[in-house]
Order: sequence, then structure tokens, then C-alpha cells
Amino acid sequence: MKQLSDVALSVLDLATIRRGGDASEAFARTAALARHAEALGYTRYWLAEHHNLAGVASSATSVLIGYVASLTQRIRVGSGGVMLPNHAPLIIAEQFGTLASLYPGRIDLGLGRAPGTDGLTARALRRHLSADENEMAELLAELRGYFKPERAGEHVRAIPGEGLDVPVWLLGSGAYSAQLAGTLGLPFGFASHFAPDNVLPALDLYRRSFRPSATLQQPYVQVGMNVVAADTLAHAEYLATSLKQRWLRVIRDQRGPLDPPVDSMHGLWNEREEVLVNARLAATAIGDVATVRAKMQSFVDQTQADEIIICTDTFEAADRLRSFELVMQARG
Repeated sequence: MKQLSDVALSVLDLATIRRGGDASEAFARTAALARHAEALGYTRYWLAEHHNLAGVASSATSVLIGYVASLTQRIRVGSGGVMLPNHAPLIIAEQFGTLASLYPGRIDLGLGRAPGTDGLTARALRRHLSADENEMAELLAELRGYFKPERAGEHVRAIPGEGLDVPVWLLGSGAYSAQLAGTLGLPFGFASHFAPDNVLPALDLYRRSFRPSATLQQPYVQVGMNVVAADTLAHAEYLATSLKQRWLRVIRDQRGPLDPPVDSMHGLWNEREEVLVNARLAATAIGDVATVRAKMQSFVDQTQADEIIICTDTFEAADRLRSFELVMQARG
């Protein structure tokens, strides 16, 4: 069986805005974590595309990727992910071609097909909403075509982008992206940090669908996980109340910045909401080093993942930095 020490660890960042803070502060926190993650030996640092969320500042994902790459030297930097139907494939090819030209060998292009927002904002982004399930496959084929070497008779070219080896990942929380990634022989990342229920069926489908490609000879699975690690179990549980309050807001369809931790969630949620929040956080490790190690190893046992990408949002920046240090201790 695969051990936690065999699994690559990476960082997923939403550039979270905390209560009383702003986007500038969020970006400063991102910069500090990216440098810290590189020093600790994390494999990659990805930023997620979201829109019209009062507590999330990672809407201009490509811009933030360039910012993080400019502040680091070795760690891979990329999107977790860019929501491809929100953009013309040529624009993404040019943006990531630019990034890959500035930071050779360090840029990842993770792609999703959800809007990363509400329906009204999705319409503002896309101008039209397609119900065609094949749209993602068509957009992906067009995008990948722009990265191919120059071809005679090609009238639309991505410059920069053409001929560059920009690793493409498919990301998702269901069967469609899993099967498409497998069929195309691409690495697959599952968003279990917010959709844990479907992880095992999706990974099974991906592995069964997998066809070796020039990109990848065997399946490669990344899974998302929320982690809040602290020096004591009690302190970790206290810090994690910020995460629980965020998901309580999601369940209530409310938007807002990250709230400070509280001594108890009692009185903030009802029994039904507690059950729903905990269900959303099934792929979560909260605790001291030993507890986090056990929970992460259990998730590896279930998924046999090759990589875990970790999302950690604590109200104080120092607590987030410390959490990522303790995760590396837990990995061993």
C-alpha cells in the first residue's frame, strides 16, 4: 500500500480575504505562503479561479500565477484551475504561453469546466451558457492545438504558446472530467476538498478510462484536501472554526470574508447545518501532527492518490504557515 511519504504534496490557494482585510493583504499572504511552501519542499502552488465571491481574490488567476512565479525559484506554479468555458481558448493559450516563456519548466495549466461562480456572474463572464456536454472537450482540443508546433496553413496562432510544453491537467468533481482525462491520457485532479462524496467512483472511472498518451504513460491522480494543523489538537480545532464558518456561509448561500475563529460553533449553526458542513469537510484533516498524519494516510489508503493538494485557510497568516510546516512533519 502507498505511504503518505510516497505522495507529493502541493498547495491550493484561493487568495482568501479575511474579515477586516482586503485583496492587497490577501496577495501579501499568498506571497508569504508561496515562498514558505517552496522552502519546505512542496511540489506545486496552484491558484483557483473564482468570481463574485466577497472572500476570494483569485479571480484574475493568470495574473496571480505570474506574481507567485516571480517571487519563487523552483516550485511549480499553476491554475487549480482555470475554468475553460469562461475564456476563449486562444486567450488561455497566449496567457499560459507567456507564463511558460517567462518561467520555463515551472507552469501548470489545470482546467475545469464549472463557472466558478453563480449563474448570473457566469452569464456576465460567458455571455451565453451552453448546455452542450461536448463543449468542454471541444474547447480543450482547440486549446491544446494552440500549443502544438507551427503548422503550414495555420492562420490563427498563439504567440507565445505555439510549440511550448505546458502541462495540461483536467480537474473536476464528477464523472465527466474523470472520463475525459482518462480517455486523453492526462493527469486528473479531483476536488475532494469540497466534493468528497464522489471521489472514489470518479477515480475508478478515470483509471478504467485511461489510455496512455504522449503526455502520460500511466494514470496520475491528485486529490484535494483541507488541512488545519497546529501544535495541539485543541488549537487546530479552534483554528478550523474559520473554515467551518466559511462552509456554513456556503450552505446558507451567503458571501463574505473569512471570519476569525470562535471558541465553539454551538449557537452558530443548527443540527442540520452541522451535518451538512461536516459532510462537505469529509476530506479534511484537523489536528496535531499525529492526527493529521493518520487522517492523510487514511485518505491515501482510500484513494491511492499520487499527490495531495492542500487547501488551508486560517484567519492569521502565521497559523497557516505553521500548518504547512507541520504537514511536512506529518509526511515524514
